[in-house]
Amino acid sequence: MVLLEGNKERIKKMFDKVELSASSYDTAWVAMIPSPSSPQAPLFPQTLDWLLENQHKDGSWGLTHGNEFLTKDSLLSTLASVLALKHWNVGELQTNKGLQYIESNIAAALDDKQFSPIGFDIIFSHLIESAQKLDLNLPVGGSHLQSLIRKRELELKRGWESNSEGWKAYLAYISEGLGKSQNWEMAMKFQRKNGSLLNSPATTAAAFTHLNNSQCFDYLLSLLNKYDNTVPTVHPLDVYAQLHLVDCLEKLGIDRYFQEEIQSVLDETYRLWQQDDEDIFLEPTACAVAFRLLRLHGYDISSDEMSRFSEDKFCNTLQGYLKDVGSILELHKSSQIVLHSNDSVLEEHSFWTRQFLEEYLSSSSENAHKPFNNIDHEVRYAVRFPNQTSLDRILNRTSIENYKVDEKRMLKTSYSLLNIETGQDMLELAVQDFNHGLSMYQKDLQQFSKWFMESGLDKLHFEVSKTKLGYSFMTAAGGLSSPEHSEARLAWAKNGLLVYVADDLYDVWGFQEEQIHLLSLMEKWDVDVSKESCSETVKILFLALKATICEIAEQASKVQGRSVLNHLIQLWVDVLRSFMKEAEWSRNKSVPTMEDYEPNSIVSLAMGVIVLPSLYLVGPKLPHDTIQSDEYNQLFEVLSFYGRLLNDVNGYKREREQGKLNSVALRVIHESGVVTEEEIIKKIRVKIDDKRKELMRLVLQKEGSVVPREIKNMFWKMAKLLTLIYKKDDVMHENEMPQEMFNIKDALLGDPILFNN
Repeated sequence: MVLLEGNKERIKKMFDKVELSASSYDTAWVAMIPSPSSPQAPLFPQTLDWLLENQHKDGSWGLTHGNEFLTKDSLLSTLASVLALKHWNVGELQTNKGLQYIESNIAAALDDKQFSPIGFDIIFSHLIESAQKLDLNLPVGGSHLQSLIRKRELELKRGWESNSEGWKAYLAYISEGLGKSQNWEMAMKFQRKNGSLLNSPATTAAAFTHLNNSQCFDYLLSLLNKYDNTVPTVHPLDVYAQLHLVDCLEKLGIDRYFQEEIQSVLDETYRLWQQDDEDIFLEPTACAVAFRLLRLHGYDISSDEMSRFSEDKFCNTLQGYLKDVGSILELHKSSQIVLHSNDSVLEEHSFWTRQFLEEYLSSSSENAHKPFNNIDHEVRYAVRFPNQTSLDRILNRTSIENYKVDEKRMLKTSYSLLNIETGQDMLELAVQDFNHGLSMYQKDLQQFSKWFMESGLDKLHFEVSKTKLGYSFMTAAGGLSSPEHSEARLAWAKNGLLVYVADDLYDVWGFQEEQIHLLSLMEKWDVDVSKESCSETVKILFLALKATICEIAEQASKVQGRSVLNHLIQLWVDVLRSFMKEAEWSRNKSVPTMEDYEPNSIVSLAMGVIVLPSLYLVGPKLPHDTIQSDEYNQLFEVLSFYGRLLNDVNGYKREREQGKLNSVALRVIHESGVVTEEEIIKKIRVKIDDKRKELMRLVLQKEGSVVPREIKNMFWKMAKLLTLIYKKDDVMHENEMPQEMFNIKDALLGDPILFNN
């Protein structure tokens, strides 16, 4: 694949400098500040020049002119700009053009279908009143004005009735819309260390105008120097903007091209986290994204810090008062990164944020006009695929298909984090990379199908269903989605299918003699099967096993620089012995103790032969000492136990009808009369949850770890696959592929994504 090197270089530059869009609205408020030494002159005349030079042809100001559902935003920016020019009696031509725009679009101010900037009803009506005091011939009819004032008074009445801390934060944020009626002593409690009020230039400009606060002045002056005589609608936003860029690259599936830059961002974020930096901890969205990304990248941070955004405390923030969906979505996603049982902070977060998001989706589905920043698809994805079931390729496809190169966000006015050119670079690279993956999966699938036919597995005395063929390949591709991992992917798929076939031999279709013969052949290994007295099915299966194991061992020796053949053989011998023991229990109608069942069931899940061989082909060296380490074995055991419990809980009813035993059935037998079946299943589900958290903790652990992170990730990805597959039913034994697998199939083998430049 010819990589888009130019795209990559331009994207890398985004890590060097955060580019926030200029805000006409905020610049107008800064322009209205009179000079303390000469009140008849503007303190920052350069901002007036900027306004004069940046009016749109239709007479409006703002970032979103021309969008039919964002007219309120344009109206607010235009009226503020017109007021600034009139205040200093400059730009008569521009003022008149602005008034004409307002007259043509004033009806939108009362249109509830319009996307509304924060505080619009209060600020816009205040600006109209200010315009009247300046004898500005504002084309607003009496009925329009009265309606706007009624909306303002109604909002103020509702807010004062609550008088919550969130309401006070909101009032502070829209201070410029309250004028002299503002309680400035209350508002100044929200001043940040950087001198701003809630990082808002417009609010800070209003505060300086009324209070002549030196810290406000320093903040505004620094912005004008930084942004070349204009200001953004929010500053600083560097921490969040950098994290947002990292998050976008990961969601689009192109983060591996920017590992050095991402590491630098996360190291700096971790430093700020340790310093309790207000740019992280006073902003729930930034804090949630920082927590999630830092944890997922192995930084040791406590969830206790997230307690500052519990449901009751979140309501006391500006975002809480506004019921900001974006903030709540990020808090929900961060609540999924749980490493310990009984983490009450994240559990409480998960409960209330999920409840909110589900209610939001329910009400949003009835609304033809979606939220301004098109967040619905992210909310749907987060609710449907929590972290433990979110596969990379499904997330990548969803993110690419919904990515907006000109994405804008709304505060008191609209703004953008990335310029359109960079957005196009990211999308183009993501589309090319994703489609390259699709082509590689198609090639791998062809090789897999060819291997199946050549192996003779289609000639067994029992059928190997197309569904199991599909499962084998798609779980492999879902767990090893990087295009360059073809050998590892095929090893996973082949071993996965061989497990299905061997399991059927021992569990359903095979005779006792065949089961004994296959195990004996694997234990002997160096045998001429043509001279052995065994069935054709056993011969075919043994030869398929031997050929596949030898092929993987040869590939692995080139990567690892040593032979791993004996390890691969032993993994299969262990699995077949566990199958044999379960077959004997079934034949003899034995009821094993839990002490006998659990160790055997962990091996019989066959994660050892499905996942472990592929790890030799992923890339990092895995010395014998690493394979024998406590950490490696614990990863394997926790993953296997997790998968076994999922399998048993979801397959319990089917296996009970077939007269088979699993951990649920055994506990029902051994604890009969002590606890009910429902209580047993509930306890097992708690244990499943605990094992998932333990596995995540092992995967993310840095200190003392000897297993490479890339290898540990494979254990977590397999756990995700198991969770997704067993999400609802015992899908592995369905005759047809369920929706969960169709989601994977579409992401792995669906149509290429078209790039619309």
